[in-house]
Amino acid sequence: MQYGFAIDQRTCIGCHACTVACKTEHEVPLGQFRTWVKYVDQGEFPATTRDFGVMRCNHCTDAPCLKICPTQALFKRDDGIVDFDGDRCIGCKSCMQACPYDAIYIDADTHTAAKCNFCAHRIDEDLEPACVVVCPTHSIWVGDVDDPTSGISRLISTNPTTVRSPEQNTGPNVFYLGADRAVLDPLAAPVDDTYIWAKPDAHRLETADDLTRDPVTNARTTLNTAHPRPWGWKVVTYLWTKGIGAGALGLAALAVLLGVDLGAVGDYVAPVLGLFGAATTGALLVWDLKRPERFLYIFLKSNFGSWLVLGAYALTAFSGGAVLWLLAAALDIGWLTTGLAVLGIPVSAMMAGYTAFLFGQAEGRDLWQSPVLFWHLVVQAVMVGSGALAVVGLVADLSDEAWQLIAVAFVISTVLHLLILGLEYSGKHASRQAAVAAHIVTSGRYAGTFWWASVLPAAVAAVLGALTLAGLPVLLLALGGLVVQPALIAYESVFVRAGQDPPLS
Repeated sequence: MQYGFAIDQRTCIGCHACTVACKTEHEVPLGQFRTWVKYVDQGEFPATTRDFGVMRCNHCTDAPCLKICPTQALFKRDDGIVDFDGDRCIGCKSCMQACPYDAIYIDADTHTAAKCNFCAHRIDEDLEPACVVVCPTHSIWVGDVDDPTSGISRLISTNPTTVRSPEQNTGPNVFYLGADRAVLDPLAAPVDDTYIWAKPDAHRLETADDLTRDPVTNARTTLNTAHPRPWGWKVVTYLWTKGIGAGALGLAALAVLLGVDLGAVGDYVAPVLGLFGAATTGALLVWDLKRPERFLYIFLKSNFGSWLVLGAYALTAFSGGAVLWLLAAALDIGWLTTGLAVLGIPVSAMMAGYTAFLFGQAEGRDLWQSPVLFWHLVVQAVMVGSGALAVVGLVADLSDEAWQLIAVAFVISTVLHLLILGLEYSGKHASRQAAVAAHIVTSGRYAGTFWWASVLPAAVAAVLGALTLAGLPVLLLALGGLVVQPALIAYESVFVRAGQDPPLS
C-alpha cells in the first residue's frame, strides 16, 4: 500500500485554498508552509502565460530523509505515508538537506522539523486531507497508488503524468497532470527582482543571478516561498576543527609507526590538538541544533543508518583515543602508544572523513555527492594538522627527521588538496544542480573567495613547504602551516554555501 497525491494542474486555479487549509489544520507558523502554490510566468507582455504548481512532501517510496534522520523522528507508516514524531526531533536540519523537494522546514514555534504528513490523523479517521476537502476544482486527488482500482490509480494510469526531480531516484508519490516543466524544474525559472505580491527572499535573489534564463520562454518565478540555507558557519567551522584535530593526531600516529620521534609535539601537542578538534566540533554540532537540550537523543534514540549518529560515535572514539594517548605519554607506556598509533590512523581518517558519508546522505545537495569527498577531507585534515604542528614546532625542540616528516606530509597533502579541487571543479558534473553549484564556486559570486582566499594561499603554502624541504629555514614551513588554516576555512565556507544555493522547488 502506498498513499500518494495527484495534482491536476490543468484545473488548478492557483487560489491557495490548499495552503490556507493546511496552515489552519496544522497551525503552521506565519511565513512557513507544508504546502504552497508556486507561480511561473512565461513570455513578454501582453503575450504572457502563468502556470501553477502545488508543492509539498512527495512521501517518497525511498525517502532519503528517513535514512539521514539520527533519531528516527521521521518514519514511514504501513500505508506509505512519511510521518514525523516531533518528540524525537533534535532540530539537526539534516532531513532538510536530504530532501530534494524543499518540503521540510524548522517550525518556528516548536523548533523541530515539520512537513506535510498527508494529514495522517485525518486518514486514520477515514477522512481526506484538509487540502483535498477545500480544493474548489477537485484538482487534488489522494489514495492508494498501488491499488489499480482506486480513483487516483486510474487517473494516473490513463493520463500523462510527471514527477519532480525524477533523477534523484526517490520514488516520489506526488504525480502532476498538465504541469509545465518550468514549474517543476527549480532551475528553469529564476526569480525576478520582485514577485507579484512580495519581494523574493535574499537567498533566491542571489542565486537567480547564477541561473540561466531560457531566452525563448523567458520563464521566471513570480511567487514562491523562502528556503534559507539550513547549515551555515557552524558547519563550516566544524569541518576545520575536526580536520585539524584528526590531522595532527593522525600524523603523530604515523610518526610512531615510522620510528620518527616528534618529542613533546607528538606526545602532548598532537593529542591536545585532537581533543581540541573533537571537543570544538562536538560543541559546534550541539550549538547548531534547534533543540540542543535533546543532543543525547543521538545516542539514546539512535538510527544507526544515519551518518550523523555514526559520526558522533567516531568523535567519541577519537576523543577516547586522544585521552589514552596523553595517558600513555605521561606514564611512558610505550606498548600502549604503539597500539594506539596502529588504531590512530584509521580512527583519525574516520574522524576527518565521516562527513563525506553524511553529506552523501544529503541527497538534495548534488555538489556534495562527490565520490572523492572522503579522501579530500582526509587530505585537508593532514594539511591543516601538519600545518598546526609546524607552527608549534617553532617553539619545540624538533629533530631534523621530525621536521622532514612534517614538511613532507604538509607539501604532499596541500598539493593533493589543490589537485582534487582541480578535478572537482574542472570536469563534467553528474547533474545540472551540481554544475550550477560548481559554476557559483568558480565563476559566480564565490569566485573571488575561492580563487584568492583559498586556492592562491594554499598554492603559496605548498611552495613555502617545498622550499623548506629544499633546505631553507623551517620558518617558511610554519608560515605555510599558518596560511592554510584560513585558506581551508574560506574553501569550506564556499563549499557548504554553494552546495545549498541551487533551488530545489
